[in-house]
Amino acid sequence: MLPLVEVLAPQGKFGLIDDPVSLDATPLKHKAASLHWEFMFARSLFETQDMIAQYRLLNEVSELVDVGVIRTTLAESLGAINATNLKKAHALIESGRSRGKIGLEGFSSEAK
Repeated sequence: MLPLVEVLAPQGKFGLIDDPVSLDATPLKHKAASLHWEFMFARSLFETQDMIAQYRLLNEVSELVDVGVIRTTLAESLGAINATNLKKAHALIESGRSRGKIGLEGFSSEAK
């Protein structure tokens, strides 16, 4: 059994937002667990009856950001995406000492 399923409570809920290469949901069956996939644009893409809910959710999140309840995990911004800054970002990640996200912004014409 998958380690994740081992710790999932019977009738538990497993949610994901990513696209795994493969997914076998069969191990969830014996725990009667449910699998929930979230896709931010599903309501607007399919024009569901509750499409306005996305507007409300995004407004609520923006209010939580504005008052500081939700904060970024950005720990360091290294500037433009270029060879030099990519090398710095990789070195920081590979050092095992980085915490939070490392940001790179836009592209530059630097050719190093």
